[in-house]
Amino acid sequence: MDVNQMLQQTGAVEALSRELGVDASTAQAGAAALLPSILSGFQNPVAASAPPAASQALSASSGLGGLLGMIGGLGGGALLDNVTSSGPTEVNKGNEILGQLFGSKDGSRAVAASAAAQSGVEPSLLKKMLPILAMVAAGYLMKQASQGGGIGGALGSVFGGQSSAAGTEGSSQQTQGSGSADILGDLIGAAGKFLGR
Repeated sequence: MDVNQMLQQTGAVEALSRELGVDASTAQAGAAALLPSILSGFQNPVAASAPPAASQALSASSGLGGLLGMIGGLGGGALLDNVTSSGPTEVNKGNEILGQLFGSKDGSRAVAASAAAQSGVEPSLLKKMLPILAMVAAGYLMKQASQGGGIGGALGSVFGGQSSAAGTEGSSQQTQGSGSADILGDLIGAAGKFLGR
């Protein structure tokens, strides 16, 4: 199983296709190119305030804790349900998350431009995908974290499988897929601790 399969299993690819009026392969290519940057943004949210003297791990946890609190206020796991429902996606919630992840519209534009170079998908389309994918990632993270720590290993396998499946596509994509697996596993573990408070 790889990241693309996970996107299909959650219905995110179909939701992106329906919401943006694009074919599934374009939606999947854009999502696969954007998701690693979104996950990295969760790990180190730009808008999080830096805590006073603390270790780097604590700093990341504090920033993530603030982000998770905000995501919980926006609906938590229901963010994923909103994207995959037949109704219109409340993209304003995704934009709020992006503001925390990348700090400004310029940050989001830079992520879209980088993903466009990687995927060949138009930057204007990728910018529309960003808030929807931020909601998918946030909702998925909260749902998996609330179901227990064991899911982190399973998701690590999901994203870890991406690097082996993409083996013929180049070593940089392998590294990126493996990094996404590590980041997602860490995020789910941290979110599980946050929800357990």
